[in-house]
Amino acid sequence: MWRGSLYKLIYRELLLFLTAFGILSALYRHAFTEEQKRLFEKVVVYCDTFINLIPLSFVLGFYVAYVASRWWQQYMAIPWPDKIMHSVALYVTGNDEYGRMVRRTLMRYLNLTLILVLRSISSAVKRRFPTLEHLVEAGFMTSVELEMYQSVPSVEFNTYWIPCTWFINLLKETKKGSRITDSHGLQIIMQEFNEFRSKCGLLWSFDWVSLPLVYTQVVTIATYSFFLAALVGRQYVEERSKSYQMEVDIYVPVFTILQFFFYMGLLKVAEQLINPFGDDDEDFELNWLIDRHTKVSYLGVDTLMARSPPLVKDKYFDDVNLKLPYTEASVAYKKKTYRGSVHDMQVPEEKYAMYLPEIMEEDEERMTPGGSVQNLKAATFGSTAAAAAGINPNLVKTSSSILRTWRLTTYLSAIWKRVWHNLLNSQY
Repeated sequence: MWRGSLYKLIYRELLLFLTAFGILSALYRHAFTEEQKRLFEKVVVYCDTFINLIPLSFVLGFYVAYVASRWWQQYMAIPWPDKIMHSVALYVTGNDEYGRMVRRTLMRYLNLTLILVLRSISSAVKRRFPTLEHLVEAGFMTSVELEMYQSVPSVEFNTYWIPCTWFINLLKETKKGSRITDSHGLQIIMQEFNEFRSKCGLLWSFDWVSLPLVYTQVVTIATYSFFLAALVGRQYVEERSKSYQMEVDIYVPVFTILQFFFYMGLLKVAEQLINPFGDDDEDFELNWLIDRHTKVSYLGVDTLMARSPPLVKDKYFDDVNLKLPYTEASVAYKKKTYRGSVHDMQVPEEKYAMYLPEIMEEDEERMTPGGSVQNLKAATFGSTAAAAAGINPNLVKTSSSILRTWRLTTYLSAIWKRVWHNLLNSQY
Protein backbone atom coordinates (compact mmCIF):
# COMPACT_ATOMS: atom_id res chain seq x y z
CA MET A 1 0.00 0.00 0.00
CA TRP A 2 2.91 2.39 0.60
CA ARG A 3 6.22 0.93 -0.63
CA GLY A 4 6.58 1.73 -4.30
CA SER A 5 3.14 3.39 -4.42
CA LEU A 6 2.10 6.56 -6.22
CA TYR A 7 1.30 8.29 -2.93
CA LYS A 8 4.85 7.81 -1.67
CA LEU A 9 6.28 9.27 -4.88
CA ILE A 10 4.25 12.49 -5.03
CA TYR A 11 3.03 13.26 -1.53
CA ARG A 12 5.71 15.92 -0.91
CA GLU A 13 4.98 17.79 -4.13
CA LEU A 14 1.23 17.43 -3.61
CA LEU A 15 1.36 18.87 -0.07
CA LEU A 16 3.51 21.76 -1.29
CA PHE A 17 1.08 22.45 -4.16
CA LEU A 18 -2.01 22.36 -1.93
CA THR A 19 -0.35 24.56 0.69
CA ALA A 20 0.60 27.21 -1.87
CA PHE A 21 -2.85 26.97 -3.47
CA GLY A 22 -4.55 27.47 -0.11
CA ILE A 23 -2.34 30.45 0.78
CA LEU A 24 -3.16 32.20 -2.52
CA SER A 25 -6.86 31.47 -2.10
CA ALA A 26 -6.88 32.86 1.47
CA LEU A 27 -5.00 35.99 0.42
CA TYR A 28 -7.49 36.65 -2.38
CA ARG A 29 -10.52 36.16 -0.16
CA HIS A 30 -9.40 37.93 3.03
CA ALA A 31 -6.25 40.00 2.52
CA PHE A 32 -6.35 41.67 -0.90
CA THR A 33 -7.95 45.03 -1.48
CA GLU A 34 -10.46 45.52 -4.28
CA GLU A 35 -7.80 46.84 -6.60
CA GLN A 36 -5.49 43.95 -5.77
CA LYS A 37 -8.34 41.50 -6.37
CA ARG A 38 -9.01 42.91 -9.83
CA LEU A 39 -5.31 42.62 -10.69
CA PHE A 40 -5.14 39.09 -9.30
CA GLU A 41 -8.20 38.12 -11.34
CA LYS A 42 -6.48 39.29 -14.51
CA VAL A 43 -3.45 37.16 -13.71
CA VAL A 44 -5.73 34.18 -13.00
CA VAL A 45 -7.52 34.59 -16.34
CA TYR A 46 -4.19 34.96 -18.14
CA CYS A 47 -2.74 31.79 -16.62
CA ASP A 48 -5.95 29.84 -17.14
CA THR A 49 -6.13 30.91 -20.80
CA PHE A 50 -2.59 30.02 -21.81
CA ILE A 51 -2.01 26.95 -19.60
CA ASN A 52 -3.17 24.65 -22.37
CA LEU A 53 -0.40 25.92 -24.64
CA ILE A 54 2.01 23.71 -22.71
CA PRO A 55 1.96 20.35 -24.61
CA LEU A 56 2.28 18.35 -21.42
CA SER A 57 0.25 15.29 -22.45
CA PHE A 58 2.16 14.92 -25.73
CA VAL A 59 5.65 15.41 -24.28
CA LEU A 60 5.08 13.39 -21.11
CA GLY A 61 3.37 10.51 -22.93
CA PHE A 62 6.24 9.99 -25.39
CA TYR A 63 8.80 10.36 -22.62
CA VAL A 64 7.23 7.79 -20.32
CA ALA A 65 6.68 5.34 -23.18
CA TYR A 66 10.34 5.59 -24.21
CA VAL A 67 11.60 5.26 -20.63
CA ALA A 68 9.36 2.24 -19.94
CA SER A 69 10.56 0.55 -23.14
CA ARG A 70 14.18 1.19 -22.19
CA TRP A 71 13.52 -0.09 -18.66
CA TRP A 72 12.27 -3.43 -19.98
CA GLN A 73 15.23 -3.68 -22.37
CA GLN A 74 17.58 -3.23 -19.43
CA TYR A 75 15.89 -6.07 -17.58
CA MET A 76 16.13 -8.33 -20.63
CA ALA A 77 19.84 -7.48 -20.83
CA ILE A 78 20.54 -9.10 -17.44
CA PRO A 79 22.29 -12.44 -18.22
CA TRP A 80 21.08 -15.68 -16.67
CA PRO A 81 23.52 -18.61 -16.40
CA ASP A 82 20.88 -21.35 -16.66
CA LYS A 83 21.38 -22.24 -20.32
CA ILE A 84 25.17 -22.40 -20.17
CA MET A 85 24.88 -24.23 -16.83
CA HIS A 86 22.99 -27.09 -18.50
CA SER A 87 25.46 -27.19 -21.38
CA VAL A 88 28.44 -27.36 -19.02
CA ALA A 89 26.76 -30.07 -16.96
CA LEU A 90 26.10 -32.11 -20.13
CA TYR A 91 29.35 -31.80 -22.05
CA VAL A 92 32.01 -31.41 -19.33
CA THR A 93 32.25 -34.99 -18.12
CA GLY A 94 33.66 -36.52 -14.97
CA ASN A 95 32.19 -36.94 -11.49
CA ASP A 96 35.56 -37.02 -9.78
CA GLU A 97 36.94 -34.12 -7.79
CA TYR A 98 38.72 -32.56 -10.77
CA GLY A 99 35.60 -32.71 -12.94
CA ARG A 100 33.54 -31.06 -10.22
CA MET A 101 36.18 -28.36 -9.77
CA VAL A 102 36.20 -27.60 -13.49
CA ARG A 103 32.43 -27.23 -13.76
CA ARG A 104 32.10 -25.16 -10.59
CA THR A 105 35.01 -22.91 -11.55
CA LEU A 106 33.56 -22.27 -14.99
CA MET A 107 30.28 -21.12 -13.47
CA ARG A 108 32.10 -19.09 -10.80
CA TYR A 109 33.94 -17.15 -13.51
CA LEU A 110 30.66 -16.31 -15.22
CA ASN A 111 29.02 -15.13 -12.00
CA LEU A 112 32.16 -13.14 -11.15
CA THR A 113 31.92 -11.36 -14.51
CA LEU A 114 28.31 -10.40 -13.82
CA ILE A 115 29.16 -9.17 -10.32
CA LEU A 116 32.01 -7.02 -11.62
CA VAL A 117 29.63 -5.41 -14.12
CA LEU A 118 26.94 -4.83 -11.51
CA ARG A 119 29.48 -3.30 -9.10
CA SER A 120 30.13 -0.67 -11.76
CA ILE A 121 26.50 0.25 -12.47
CA SER A 122 24.46 -0.56 -9.35
CA SER A 123 24.67 1.29 -6.05
CA ALA A 124 23.05 -1.62 -4.21
CA VAL A 125 25.68 -4.12 -5.41
CA LYS A 126 28.45 -1.58 -4.79
CA ARG A 127 27.35 -1.29 -1.17
CA ARG A 128 27.48 -5.07 -0.85
CA PHE A 129 30.95 -5.38 -2.43
CA PRO A 130 32.65 -2.01 -1.92
CA THR A 131 36.12 -3.43 -2.65
CA LEU A 132 37.54 -6.39 -4.53
CA GLU A 133 38.69 -7.88 -1.24
CA HIS A 134 35.02 -8.35 -0.36
CA LEU A 135 34.69 -10.57 -3.44
CA VAL A 136 37.55 -12.71 -2.15
CA GLU A 137 35.92 -12.89 1.27
CA ALA A 138 32.57 -13.87 -0.29
CA GLY A 139 34.20 -16.70 -2.27
CA PHE A 140 33.72 -15.33 -5.79
CA MET A 141 37.48 -14.82 -6.30
CA THR A 142 40.66 -16.29 -4.87
CA SER A 143 43.65 -14.30 -3.66
CA VAL A 144 45.73 -15.43 -6.65
CA GLU A 145 42.97 -14.41 -9.04
CA LEU A 146 42.75 -11.02 -7.32
CA GLU A 147 46.45 -10.41 -7.88
CA MET A 148 46.14 -11.41 -11.52
CA TYR A 149 43.10 -9.17 -11.92
CA GLN A 150 44.79 -6.15 -10.37
CA SER A 151 47.93 -6.64 -12.46
CA VAL A 152 46.03 -5.80 -15.65
CA PRO A 153 46.19 -2.05 -16.54
CA SER A 154 42.72 -0.61 -15.98
CA VAL A 155 43.19 3.13 -16.12
CA GLU A 156 41.43 3.77 -19.43
CA PHE A 157 38.74 1.06 -19.42
CA ASN A 158 36.76 -1.29 -17.22
CA THR A 159 38.18 -4.79 -16.79
CA TYR A 160 35.04 -6.72 -15.85
CA TRP A 161 35.72 -9.05 -18.82
CA ILE A 162 38.95 -10.56 -17.41
CA PRO A 163 37.16 -13.58 -15.81
CA CYS A 164 35.81 -14.32 -19.29
CA THR A 165 39.39 -14.91 -20.49
CA TRP A 166 39.92 -17.25 -17.55
CA PHE A 167 36.76 -19.09 -18.61
CA ILE A 168 38.12 -19.51 -22.14
CA ASN A 169 41.53 -20.74 -20.94
CA LEU A 170 39.99 -23.26 -18.56
CA LEU A 171 37.62 -24.47 -21.25
CA LYS A 172 40.56 -24.94 -23.62
CA GLU A 173 42.51 -26.93 -21.02
CA THR A 174 39.42 -29.03 -20.35
CA LYS A 175 39.16 -29.85 -24.04
CA LYS A 176 42.85 -30.82 -24.17
CA GLY A 177 42.36 -33.06 -21.13
CA SER A 178 39.56 -34.92 -22.93
CA ARG A 179 36.98 -33.79 -20.41
CA ILE A 180 34.98 -32.48 -23.37
CA THR A 181 34.73 -35.23 -25.97
CA ASP A 182 32.09 -33.67 -28.21
CA SER A 183 33.33 -30.80 -30.38
CA HIS A 184 29.74 -29.80 -31.09
CA GLY A 185 29.18 -29.59 -27.35
CA LEU A 186 32.15 -27.24 -27.07
CA GLN A 187 30.58 -25.09 -29.78
CA ILE A 188 27.29 -24.97 -27.90
CA ILE A 189 29.05 -23.93 -24.68
CA MET A 190 30.85 -21.15 -26.55
CA GLN A 191 27.61 -19.92 -28.11
CA GLU A 192 25.96 -19.67 -24.71
CA PHE A 193 29.09 -18.04 -23.27
CA ASN A 194 29.12 -15.42 -26.04
CA GLU A 195 25.49 -14.61 -25.34
CA PHE A 196 26.25 -14.22 -21.63
CA ARG A 197 29.26 -12.02 -22.39
CA SER A 198 27.26 -9.88 -24.84
CA LYS A 199 24.56 -9.20 -22.26
CA CYS A 200 27.17 -8.14 -19.71
CA GLY A 201 28.50 -5.66 -22.26
CA LEU A 202 24.96 -4.49 -23.01
CA LEU A 203 24.37 -3.77 -19.31
CA TRP A 204 27.54 -1.70 -19.26
CA SER A 205 26.40 0.15 -22.39
CA PHE A 206 23.01 0.99 -20.90
CA ASP A 207 24.76 2.60 -17.94
CA TRP A 208 27.28 4.38 -20.15
CA VAL A 209 24.86 5.73 -22.78
CA SER A 210 22.04 7.12 -20.69
CA LEU A 211 18.89 8.96 -21.67
CA PRO A 212 19.74 12.43 -23.07
CA LEU A 213 19.68 14.98 -20.28
CA VAL A 214 17.99 17.55 -22.51
CA TYR A 215 14.99 15.25 -23.02
CA THR A 216 14.58 14.81 -19.28
CA GLN A 217 14.93 18.54 -18.66
CA VAL A 218 12.28 19.40 -21.25
CA VAL A 219 9.74 17.04 -19.68
CA THR A 220 10.54 18.15 -16.13
CA ILE A 221 10.32 21.86 -16.96
CA ALA A 222 7.07 21.32 -18.87
CA THR A 223 5.47 19.47 -15.94
CA TYR A 224 6.48 21.92 -13.22
CA SER A 225 5.63 24.91 -15.42
CA PHE A 226 2.15 23.49 -16.02
CA PHE A 227 1.39 23.18 -12.32
CA LEU A 228 2.99 26.52 -11.54
CA ALA A 229 0.52 28.08 -13.96
CA ALA A 230 -2.29 25.92 -12.56
CA LEU A 231 -1.44 27.15 -9.08
CA VAL A 232 -2.72 30.59 -10.14
CA GLY A 233 -4.99 29.79 -13.05
CA ARG A 234 -7.22 27.33 -11.16
CA GLN A 235 -8.08 29.79 -8.40
CA TYR A 236 -11.72 30.72 -7.86
CA VAL A 237 -12.37 34.38 -8.65
CA GLU A 238 -15.48 36.52 -8.35
CA GLU A 239 -15.36 37.61 -11.98
CA ARG A 240 -16.76 34.96 -14.34
CA SER A 241 -14.50 35.66 -17.27
CA LYS A 242 -12.64 32.35 -16.91
CA SER A 243 -13.26 29.61 -19.44
CA TYR A 244 -14.37 27.01 -16.88
CA GLN A 245 -15.45 29.23 -13.98
CA MET A 246 -18.08 27.48 -11.87
CA GLU A 247 -20.83 29.19 -9.92
CA VAL A 248 -20.18 27.01 -6.89
CA ASP A 249 -17.02 27.72 -4.90
CA ILE A 250 -15.82 24.32 -3.66
CA TYR A 251 -12.57 25.69 -2.23
CA VAL A 252 -10.64 22.49 -3.12
CA PRO A 253 -9.50 22.06 -6.79
CA VAL A 254 -10.59 18.45 -7.17
CA PHE A 255 -9.86 17.99 -10.86
CA THR A 256 -6.60 19.88 -10.59
CA ILE A 257 -5.56 17.43 -7.88
CA LEU A 258 -6.49 14.56 -10.21
CA GLN A 259 -4.34 16.13 -12.92
CA PHE A 260 -1.53 16.40 -10.40
CA PHE A 261 -1.85 12.69 -9.63
CA PHE A 262 -1.75 11.76 -13.32
CA TYR A 263 0.93 14.09 -14.68
CA MET A 264 3.24 14.30 -11.68
CA GLY A 265 2.76 10.58 -11.10
CA LEU A 266 3.87 9.80 -14.65
CA LEU A 267 6.91 12.03 -14.25
CA LYS A 268 7.90 10.33 -10.99
CA VAL A 269 7.38 6.88 -12.52
CA ALA A 270 9.70 7.82 -15.39
CA GLU A 271 12.28 9.07 -12.90
CA GLN A 272 12.09 5.72 -11.11
CA LEU A 273 12.48 3.73 -14.32
CA ILE A 274 15.38 5.67 -15.81
CA ASN A 275 17.92 3.87 -13.61
CA PRO A 276 16.56 0.52 -12.40
CA PHE A 277 19.95 -0.50 -10.98
CA GLY A 278 19.73 1.73 -7.91
CA ASP A 279 18.14 1.17 -4.52
CA ASP A 280 14.64 2.55 -5.08
CA ASP A 281 11.55 0.55 -4.24
CA GLU A 282 10.90 -0.55 -7.82
CA ASP A 283 14.51 -1.19 -8.87
CA PHE A 284 15.74 -4.63 -9.82
CA GLU A 285 16.65 -6.95 -6.94
CA LEU A 286 20.20 -7.48 -8.13
CA ASN A 287 21.64 -8.76 -4.85
CA TRP A 288 18.96 -11.43 -4.74
CA LEU A 289 19.75 -12.23 -8.37
CA ILE A 290 23.44 -12.73 -7.52
CA ASP A 291 22.52 -15.13 -4.72
CA ARG A 292 20.13 -16.99 -6.97
CA HIS A 293 22.58 -17.33 -9.87
CA THR A 294 25.39 -18.57 -7.62
CA LYS A 295 23.30 -21.20 -5.83
CA VAL A 296 21.58 -22.45 -8.98
CA SER A 297 24.88 -22.64 -10.89
CA TYR A 298 26.57 -24.81 -8.28
CA LEU A 299 23.50 -27.01 -7.90
CA GLY A 300 23.11 -27.51 -11.65
CA VAL A 301 26.71 -28.47 -12.47
CA ASP A 302 27.62 -30.38 -9.32
CA THR A 303 25.13 -31.37 -6.65
CA LEU A 304 22.11 -32.35 -8.72
CA MET A 305 24.19 -34.34 -11.21
CA ALA A 306 24.66 -37.11 -8.63
CA ARG A 307 21.05 -37.10 -7.45
CA SER A 308 19.01 -38.10 -10.49
CA PRO A 309 15.72 -39.89 -9.77
CA PRO A 310 15.29 -43.52 -10.95
CA LEU A 311 13.65 -44.21 -14.31
CA VAL A 312 10.06 -45.42 -13.78
CA LYS A 313 6.80 -45.57 -15.70
CA ASP A 314 4.63 -42.53 -15.30
CA LYS A 315 1.10 -42.73 -13.92
CA TYR A 316 -0.52 -42.58 -17.36
CA PHE A 317 1.91 -44.92 -19.11
CA ASP A 318 -0.78 -47.32 -20.45
CA ASP A 319 -3.61 -44.79 -20.86
CA VAL A 320 -4.60 -43.56 -24.30
CA ASN A 321 -7.29 -41.05 -23.35
CA LEU A 322 -5.84 -39.16 -20.40
CA LYS A 323 -8.14 -37.57 -17.85
CA LEU A 324 -6.17 -35.18 -15.71
CA PRO A 325 -7.54 -34.26 -12.26
CA TYR A 326 -8.70 -30.85 -11.09
CA THR A 327 -9.25 -29.57 -7.59
CA GLU A 328 -12.66 -28.32 -6.58
CA ALA A 329 -11.35 -24.75 -6.60
CA SER A 330 -10.04 -25.05 -10.17
CA VAL A 331 -12.78 -27.09 -11.85
CA ALA A 332 -14.38 -23.88 -13.15
CA TYR A 333 -11.28 -23.31 -15.30
CA LYS A 334 -11.88 -26.55 -17.22
CA LYS A 335 -12.96 -25.35 -20.65
CA LYS A 336 -14.24 -27.08 -23.75
CA THR A 337 -11.54 -27.74 -26.31
CA TYR A 338 -11.38 -25.16 -29.07
CA ARG A 339 -11.65 -26.88 -32.46
CA GLY A 340 -11.79 -23.96 -34.88
CA SER A 341 -14.26 -21.28 -35.87
CA VAL A 342 -15.88 -23.35 -38.68
CA HIS A 343 -15.75 -26.74 -36.97
CA ASP A 344 -19.54 -26.90 -36.52
CA MET A 345 -20.41 -25.46 -39.94
CA GLN A 346 -22.77 -27.71 -41.91
CA VAL A 347 -22.32 -28.29 -45.66
CA PRO A 348 -25.50 -29.29 -47.61
CA GLU A 349 -25.51 -32.95 -48.65
CA GLU A 350 -26.42 -32.12 -52.25
CA LYS A 351 -23.04 -30.37 -52.53
CA TYR A 352 -21.01 -33.35 -51.27
CA ALA A 353 -20.21 -34.61 -54.78
CA MET A 354 -16.68 -33.92 -55.96
CA TYR A 355 -15.62 -33.18 -59.55
CA LEU A 356 -12.72 -31.66 -61.45
CA PRO A 357 -13.69 -28.21 -62.81
CA GLU A 358 -12.21 -26.99 -66.09
CA ILE A 359 -10.19 -23.86 -65.40
CA MET A 360 -8.52 -21.92 -68.19
CA GLU A 361 -5.54 -19.87 -67.10
CA GLU A 362 -5.51 -16.17 -67.91
CA ASP A 363 -2.25 -16.37 -69.87
CA GLU A 364 -3.58 -19.25 -71.98
CA GLU A 365 -6.74 -17.30 -72.69
CA ARG A 366 -4.70 -14.39 -74.01
CA MET A 367 -2.63 -16.66 -76.26
CA THR A 368 -5.64 -18.25 -77.97
CA PRO A 369 -7.00 -16.55 -81.13
CA GLY A 370 -10.48 -16.77 -79.76
CA GLY A 371 -9.40 -14.93 -76.69
CA SER A 372 -7.92 -12.13 -78.77
CA VAL A 373 -11.14 -11.85 -80.80
CA GLN A 374 -13.17 -11.82 -77.59
CA ASN A 375 -10.97 -9.10 -76.13
CA LEU A 376 -11.33 -7.09 -79.32
CA LYS A 377 -15.08 -7.54 -79.26
CA ALA A 378 -15.19 -6.53 -75.62
CA ALA A 379 -13.14 -3.39 -76.33
CA THR A 380 -15.34 -2.50 -79.32
CA PHE A 381 -18.47 -3.11 -77.29
CA GLY A 382 -17.12 -0.96 -74.45
CA SER A 383 -16.40 1.96 -76.80
CA THR A 384 -19.82 1.62 -78.47
CA ALA A 385 -21.58 1.49 -75.12
CA ALA A 386 -19.69 4.55 -73.92
CA ALA A 387 -20.65 6.46 -77.06
CA ALA A 388 -24.28 5.39 -76.73
CA ALA A 389 -24.31 6.57 -73.11
CA GLY A 390 -22.99 9.98 -74.15
CA ILE A 391 -19.55 9.43 -72.62
CA ASN A 392 -16.50 10.63 -74.48
CA PRO A 393 -14.45 7.56 -75.57
CA ASN A 394 -11.25 9.54 -75.00
CA LEU A 395 -12.30 9.98 -71.40
CA VAL A 396 -12.68 6.21 -71.08
CA LYS A 397 -9.20 5.69 -72.55
CA THR A 398 -7.77 8.31 -70.16
CA SER A 399 -9.35 6.57 -67.18
CA SER A 400 -7.89 3.26 -68.30
CA SER A 401 -4.47 4.86 -68.65
CA ILE A 402 -4.71 6.36 -65.18
CA LEU A 403 -5.70 2.97 -63.77
CA ARG A 404 -2.70 1.29 -65.43
CA THR A 405 -0.39 4.02 -64.13
CA TRP A 406 -1.74 3.58 -60.61
CA ARG A 407 -1.20 -0.17 -60.77
CA LEU A 408 2.37 0.31 -62.01
CA THR A 409 3.09 2.84 -59.24
CA THR A 410 1.75 0.47 -56.60
CA TYR A 411 3.86 -2.36 -58.00
CA LEU A 412 7.04 -0.26 -58.01
CA SER A 413 6.34 0.96 -54.47
CA ALA A 414 6.04 -2.63 -53.24
CA ILE A 415 9.34 -3.51 -54.93
CA TRP A 416 11.05 -0.51 -53.33
CA LYS A 417 9.78 -1.46 -49.88
CA ARG A 418 11.11 -5.00 -50.32
CA VAL A 419 14.53 -3.71 -51.47
CA TRP A 420 14.73 -1.28 -48.54
CA HIS A 421 13.78 -4.03 -46.08
CA ASN A 422 16.52 -6.29 -47.47
CA LEU A 423 19.07 -3.49 -47.19
CA LEU A 424 18.21 -2.94 -43.53
CA ASN A 425 18.48 -6.65 -42.77
CA SER A 426 21.85 -6.88 -44.50
CA GLN A 427 23.13 -3.89 -42.51
CA TYR A 428 22.12 -5.07 -39.03
